[in-house]
Amino acid sequence: MPRFSRSVLSFLTAASLAATGCRVAAPPALPRAAAVPLVFPLSTVTPRTDSVVMAPATDSASFARQPWRELFADPNLVSLIDTALQANPDLRITLQRIEIARADLLLRRGALLPQVEGVASASVERFGDYTLNGIGNYDTNLSPNIEGKQRIPTPTPDFFLGLRSSWEIDLWGKLRQRRQAAYLHLLATERGRHLVQTQLVAEVARQYFTLLSYDNELLVLRKNQQLQERALDIVGTLKRAGRANELAVQQFRAQLLRTRALEAETQQRVAATENTLNRLLGRYPRPIARPVALLEQALPNRVMAGLPAATLLRRPDVRQAELELVATRADVSAARAAFLPSLRLTPYVGLNAYRASVLFTTPGSLAYGLLAGLSAPLFNRAELQADYRRSVAGQQIAYSTYQKAIQVGFEEVTTNLRGIENYQRVFELQQQEVEALQQAVSISDDLFKANYATYLEVISAQRSVLEAELNLTNTRRQQFLQLIDLYRALGGGWTPVAAGE
Repeated sequence: MPRFSRSVLSFLTAASLAATGCRVAAPPALPRAAAVPLVFPLSTVTPRTDSVVMAPATDSASFARQPWRELFADPNLVSLIDTALQANPDLRITLQRIEIARADLLLRRGALLPQVEGVASASVERFGDYTLNGIGNYDTNLSPNIEGKQRIPTPTPDFFLGLRSSWEIDLWGKLRQRRQAAYLHLLATERGRHLVQTQLVAEVARQYFTLLSYDNELLVLRKNQQLQERALDIVGTLKRAGRANELAVQQFRAQLLRTRALEAETQQRVAATENTLNRLLGRYPRPIARPVALLEQALPNRVMAGLPAATLLRRPDVRQAELELVATRADVSAARAAFLPSLRLTPYVGLNAYRASVLFTTPGSLAYGLLAGLSAPLFNRAELQADYRRSVAGQQIAYSTYQKAIQVGFEEVTTNLRGIENYQRVFELQQQEVEALQQAVSISDDLFKANYATYLEVISAQRSVLEAELNLTNTRRQQFLQLIDLYRALGGGWTPVAAGE
């Protein structure tokens, strides 16, 4: 290489490195995160009336590793979840996002390889009499060494048939970092699919048990309507006998109308929940079969909670956030390397001639060449600086997202563990409350018939037992919802049964 060319390349490289060292600082350090507690705060509870047992354990992943087909004992619910996993629009959208990430990885891999193009070109050009090419061609044609087809025609055609290539040599790892980032983004997108599946399984189960609870509320309301209708008949009879007045009759009628209104509201909630569930299943509204009643549904036998490190890291959102964080580090490294000089090789080989008749006359028409170019950004680097700042900000966001995912997971697991424990106690007490109020209703009816209790006492007893039975139904629903949310919070629901996790 001539001394002048070597000097230019040396100057360009030195200037670029100097500019880079002055203007591209190291990425800012990530903030320190709060330490994660070693164990979930949990007390041991042994319920007297149900089968759910809360106990500390060293293997907290056992509950989350349980396949959802085994977790839910209702075959109808299992069938609904199967349908949702096949036809849910959100899950299908996630699968296409995975394809996009996979295509981006192929693109980044291809950037490391030389680009080869097949070229067939033809052009014609007339050079002026007072140009270097024009004068040079004229003098060349006057040379005694040039004759026949070697003479340069005017205008001058140019035919080329061959291969051209362009290959950027990855001196600083910029392309490799971009490929690594694309690979990690692909893995994160895969974890995103697991997250959608986990949320979908949990949401279908939530809607299904909510629907069962509304069914039970309808049973409670209709049973109480029968009691209230009978009470209204009794007070009407007593009025005709002169033992009650019109005020008592209207009070009993108002209570009956209120219960009927509650029934209509519950029927609307049933319709809305069925529509929501059908949407999750990727189909239009239709009736949802539910042969097993809420109070007949079995709760899981044992829930175990141990170290967050063994449970929270199983959550798809935590895994996704972790991979995105590592990917942003590669993005930052690639953005920093973009400020450094890049070396590009552009070789070509083919047939080249200014007469079509001699284009395939080899080796005379054979042409090849190699150009090595070193380029570096020196001025107007706003685009590179903006990309670098965007990458650094993205890394900060990814770090905060990762920390948030762990904190949210810890919060959800702790809340649901406490919820299972507390709602179990609430359910036991409410069962006793319902039994006591049912006896109170029976006693108040007898006393009212014997003229030892007022109609207000009867109405109060009936209203209390209705509210208590509705509250008991809601508590039972909350028990199932807490278990479902705990299962999701621990990262359960996405592992295939065949995987054995």
